[in-house]
Amino acid sequence: MKQLNHRDRNNNFNLLRLTFAVLVLLSHSFELIDGDRSRELLTSLFHTISLGELAVDGFFLLSGYLIVQSWELSPRAGKFLAKRILRIYPGFVFATIVCTFIVAPLGSTLVHYPFSFSAWQFIDNTLNFGDPLTGGIFLGQNYPLVNGVLWTISWEAKCYIAVLAIGLLGGVKNRRIWLALTAVVFTAFLCQKFGYVFGIDGKAFAREDAARFGSFFFIGGSFYLYSDKIKFEQKWLVASGLLLVGLMNSGILAELALAIFGGYILFYFAFMPSPFLAGFLKFPDVSYGVYLYGWPIQKLILWYFPSTHPWALFAFSSCAALVCGLISWYVIEKPFLKLKSFAWKAKPV
Repeated sequence: MKQLNHRDRNNNFNLLRLTFAVLVLLSHSFELIDGDRSRELLTSLFHTISLGELAVDGFFLLSGYLIVQSWELSPRAGKFLAKRILRIYPGFVFATIVCTFIVAPLGSTLVHYPFSFSAWQFIDNTLNFGDPLTGGIFLGQNYPLVNGVLWTISWEAKCYIAVLAIGLLGGVKNRRIWLALTAVVFTAFLCQKFGYVFGIDGKAFAREDAARFGSFFFIGGSFYLYSDKIKFEQKWLVASGLLLVGLMNSGILAELALAIFGGYILFYFAFMPSPFLAGFLKFPDVSYGVYLYGWPIQKLILWYFPSTHPWALFAFSSCAALVCGLISWYVIEKPFLKLKSFAWKAKPV
């Protein structure tokens, strides 16, 4: 029997994040070519969710755990916001600039593209974690978007704000409040899956994204807050795996099972001691960059080489995205992360 040890830095979070980022690339390698999920691997197997959806859900589980941990260890609004902004915003801004001024012109037939976008719209979208709206890009291709994954970053940011608000109101310190909120959000997600909609005029939870990402994020936070109560045993790991696989065939229950049983499996492996896996802690965390640049790289490959096979697209784009991830980490993310400790060395007065 083992127990979650959230103080232990010998975890597999870096490896899991990178795995999820690569799974998104693998999922998109088929979908971008076909325009549907007929050949997407996980969809072909269970006919419900894709590897990309599984990976993004996994990101939110991990994020919920880590962000709630961040607040619990240092419940100061200014410090919390600074750490969160420095972690995701510089990389997001740089990726938006690259997509707008490099990727978009390369994927456009419009000679005057650089003069066809709105500067104010670009600034507004960037400040609000919006998609870079670049019209006339990748015309004639499936999903003609310059970067079709950036929209998820805005939901990540909203989850950070939720933690800040709940934390200030004592909902993290009193974990029962967090657990109750988790139950509310998960119930909304459950009801949506069965065709019900909540909210004023049906708008508050009209978009499944809010309840979906909120459920995974809050459940991840619950795993952290109740880490002293959660026991991990192989028999429960096997049971969770069997239940997850059994429910993956249900269009209604697949993601719900992923949130609960997949969460158990995820955190079991996140803290599973292994000398081999522990070695990944020495590598730079390139997962964010891989995630940000995977889509535009794949779109450019298909723009210039439209007959590329899905597995070739996956191989080439993965290598290129890893390079971009390294550049993003060393040039953008890591330098800004250093500002976290520099800005908060002084004790509060």
